[in-house]
Amino acid sequence: MRHGKKTNHLGRKTAHRKSMLANMACSLIEHKRINTTVAKAKALKQFVEPLVTKSKEDTTHNRRIVMSRLRQKEAVAELFRDVAPKVGDRPGGYTRIIKLGNRLGDNADMAMIELVDYNEIYNADKAKKKTTRRSRRGGSKATEAKAPVTETKASNEEE
Repeated sequence: MRHGKKTNHLGRKTAHRKSMLANMACSLIEHKRINTTVAKAKALKQFVEPLVTKSKEDTTHNRRIVMSRLRQKEAVAELFRDVAPKVGDRPGGYTRIIKLGNRLGDNADMAMIELVDYNEIYNADKAKKKTTRRSRRGGSKATEAKAPVTETKASNEEE
């Protein structure tokens, strides 16, 4: 039974696991997406999302907390300078895990973890989507507006 066992130890001692997650988080912040195993991606998601939440409020205290976890000055600077303003309005869920299949060498489950707001493929569709609201009263006005348009098309076809 796994009662009270929150973290996946990933087959490593504590210091190695913390260093590995810090390095992977720095790579994720720098490159905006990385390929890794599914287990490491899930552990990295739990590691990096609180740091992104901290970076939304740029204070000295939050910078020190994030610096103590990441340990790379350039990654902390990019997190607070570039990533935080882009995800400022998002209430959470800053990363996405996409499963890629199995690795050829050892058949390990592979995944791509990426920062959600930096994927242009997924965000392109959502930017084009227009939100409209239809009401019951507006139905008669909409049909009146469409009627002259159809008449002009019919007159053009006769000529």
